[in-house]
Amino acid sequence: QVQLAESGGGLVQPGGSLRLSCVASKIIFSISAMGWYRQPPGKQRELVADITRTGNTNYADSVRGRFTISRDNAKNTVYLQMNSLKPEDTAVYYCNLRYDARDYWGQGTQVTVSS
Repeated sequence: QVQLAESGGGLVQPGGSLRLSCVASKIIFSISAMGWYRQPPGKQRELVADITRTGNTNYADSVRGRFTISRDNAKNTVYLQMNSLKPEDTAVYYCNLRYDARDYWGQGTQVTVSS
């Protein structure tokens, strides 16, 4: 029943911006923690940012001050605003929903930062 769908990835030049969106299943979105993870080519998946059901946020040191995670419970959507993008931000970005100690994942969206 839990389904996630990311959008907003693409190719951007260094210093540019992108906003990722993830629409989640309505049934448990408002009571779930949400997060964004990324997996660069040949590397392990890593946490980028997460947000609790009450709106508290956490960021990886590598993106703090550049990325902003937010959620809109009325739209069952979590966002990741990415500014001042760097080539090392290149990765597949995955939306994550955590409910009752179980993780659910979207299909991923490619973000490529290159000139």
